[in-house]
Amino acid sequence: MGKTYSFDLRERVLAAVDAGTGAYAVASIFRVSVSYVYKALSRRRQTGETSALAWAGGSKPKLAAYDDALRARVLSEPDATLAELQAWLMEAHGLKASVGCLWKRLRHLELTLKKKSLRAAEQDRADIAPFGKLRSARGVACTATSSEAGASRLH
Repeated sequence: MGKTYSFDLRERVLAAVDAGTGAYAVASIFRVSVSYVYKALSRRRQTGETSALAWAGGSKPKLAAYDDALRARVLSEPDATLAELQAWLMEAHGLKASVGCLWKRLRHLELTLKKKSLRAAEQDRADIAPFGKLRSARGVACTATSSEAGASRLH
């Protein structure tokens, strides 16, 4: 969304029209759209105001009222697919929502539908753990062997 025009520019545009300059010429001179000139004139005529309207922040998301229910459902069934959540919303709440709408809300709530955990369980095993820390950012893998003391060292 674009920024509102400054109060100074609004006053100059309206003053130019009041002085007799046509709307198309004023739009060209001040580099604003012709529709802006007509809308500003109409607003001043109807309400007497020349300042910008306050931005209302947009409409509230359709699923915002169901945040707690969605969070509880995803936490209780983390393997549910978006289609299953969509069917549950229709069945339990009588709300029809697209998969895209549902996905955007889940992303806003920072909820993910993952079949696996973010890190492999094998990383915690004692025989695997040293290898993960030895890999460099360049993709070069190092090997480790255990000594008699049980510590790891590089070859």
